[in-house]
Amino acid sequence: MIAITSIIAASAAIIGLTSAAPANAPTTGVVHNIFAGSTTANGGLHFEPENVVAEVGDLVTFHFQAKNHTVVQSSFDKPCEPLAGGAGFFSGFNFPTQPNTENLNVFTIQITNKDPIWYYCSQTVGDHCQKGMSGVINQNFDGDKTLAKYKENSVNTKTVQPSADIKASQGGWIHANPSCAQGIQCS
Repeated sequence: MIAITSIIAASAAIIGLTSAAPANAPTTGVVHNIFAGSTTANGGLHFEPENVVAEVGDLVTFHFQAKNHTVVQSSFDKPCEPLAGGAGFFSGFNFPTQPNTENLNVFTIQITNKDPIWYYCSQTVGDHCQKGMSGVINQNFDGDKTLAKYKENSVNTKTVQPSADIKASQGGWIHANPSCAQGIQCS
């Protein structure tokens, strides 16, 4: 009886430690850089690259270029709308940037699974999402839920902000842009 009690107590302790472990996977050391407001495509209403394949533990860092862009997680079925119930990530409108520069800060998320992550820019001045400023991480290339279809479905939608506080960010972290220390012009 003592042995069974000890095994139960040890199992409970292990289960307790497992549930207290951090939710994020250890980082792989790989960073995928995505540039919001690329001037090379769609009049600057573009993420570059707009389709990224990332592994669990990889980091995705959004660099913000000219204007005031955001990045908001959405679902394929509801383009230009944040995930329901406050889930997902939102950079906030924290990155106003002068032309031909990058912002002093970036927004980073960590990949925690291989499910597709759909995202868009929630800037309503100029209808960025409806004009194609969206992207995907880990698109299923064997299915019919493609980035082209997401963009097509977004054309007649209305952009929804994830928060009444447009500077409130969630689901990632804002930090200094490492490119600024490497000679990139930042503002």
